[in-house]
Order: sequence, then C-alpha cells, then structure tokens
Amino acid sequence: MQQRRVEARDLEKGLVLVFTGEGKGKTTAALGLVLRTLGHGERAAVVQFIKGGWQPGEAKALAHFGEALAWHALGEGFTWETQDRERDRELAQVAWQQSLTYLADGHRKLVVLDEANVALKLGYLDLDQVLEGLDCRPPLTHVALTGRGAPPELLARADLVTEMRAVRHPFREQGVKAQAGIEY
Repeated sequence: MQQRRVEARDLEKGLVLVFTGEGKGKTTAALGLVLRTLGHGERAAVVQFIKGGWQPGEAKALAHFGEALAWHALGEGFTWETQDRERDRELAQVAWQQSLTYLADGHRKLVVLDEANVALKLGYLDLDQVLEGLDCRPPLTHVALTGRGAPPELLARADLVTEMRAVRHPFREQGVKAQAGIEY
C-alpha cells in the first residue's frame, strides 16, 4: 500500500517550508536542509534577519563549503536588546533585498530566511512583500522561513509547516546560560 502511494507521487516543485513555534530547533531544522542541499552538490543561501553581532558555530562550520553557500547575518542581535527600532527595520529591509537576489537566482536550490517570521511579527517586513518574493522564485527553488510567530497567511501559503513546542529548557528551569554548540 505505501509503495503504491510513493510511486504515485511524481510532482517536483520548489517548496515553501516554515519552521515556527516557541521551542528550540527552528534554525537547526533549516540548517539541516542546507546540509542536505550542499551534500547533493547544490548551492544554498542563508540570510539571517535580526541575528548578527556574533558568528555562530554553524556559520563557521559551513564556511568550508565555500562558494556553494552564501551566508549573511544582517541584523544587530537579539530584538529585546534593541535601542533603535527604525534601524532594525532598515536592516531587515537590507536583508530582504539580499534575500530577493537569492530567491530569483535559479542557481540556488535552497534559500533560508532565518528569523524572517520574527521580522514579520515585529513589522520590520511587510507580509505582502514576502509573499510576492516567494512568488518570484524559479520553479524548483526551495525556501525555508524560520522564527516564532509565523503569520497565518504565510502558514496557509506554505507547503510544509512544522511548529516547535517548548516542553523544557535549561535556561528557564535551571538557570543554565547559552552554550556554544547548543544555542549558537
């Protein structure tokens, strides 16, 4: 029965994947897709909204892929540390313009828009501009959007939605600080 279902699936298309929710693992899930894409000899791009001000372990490790992976951290750090919302909005728009170049590039099999959902939630990006950007992709280009608070319209547009749920976190329950290799 399962074999017949698998054989009946012959459609191939670029997917919109959304990783959202209050739990950890949204960016990690998207970076797993990056590794798969690179492992198959394809090119990928990661554009990080909000995040910046430090180089995470993932960026250091994935730098070994050279030109096959483009990585841009175009924010200034955590949103709760901001002192200038207008500057944060401007940086998000810069990140969005960079994203559009990769979304339109048929040589990139995967584009990750990390924390784009947060940028949408905070009003740094407009939902219509994001939905229009998704529509400008070549037919076989995948895009993954991460971050808490993905809007319902984006969820409706997505081909795959995964919601991470927080059950327990050592920062809250035990006072454990963020650690290299786990949080960054």
